Amino acid sequence: MIKIDLDSLNIEELAALRDRATDKLADKVAARQAELEAELEKLSHYGKSVKKSQATPVAKPKKEEPKEEAREPSSKEELSKEPAAPEPKSRAA
Repeated sequence: MIKIDLDSLNIEELAALRDRATDKLADKVAARQAELEAELEKLSHYGKSVKKSQATPVAKPKKEEPKEEAREPSSKEELSKEPAAPEPKSRAA
């Protein structure tokens, strides 16, 4: 593999290199996907049918938990606390 001195390349050359690498990677991914699909097809003849996976997995929405209306204190310290009495207002002279 050829070593490339990235520091010596200008912006246009770096962008072209990135584009070439992206195209090459996409070609290799497509070829590998075709190989795997052919293998799945061969395996499907031996028994249960094999489901093809989706290109990208779809996330399931999370179930919303019901909100608690009244929260109970969770520690002994909170249970022992009493509400503070309001402080008397002081008169300014």
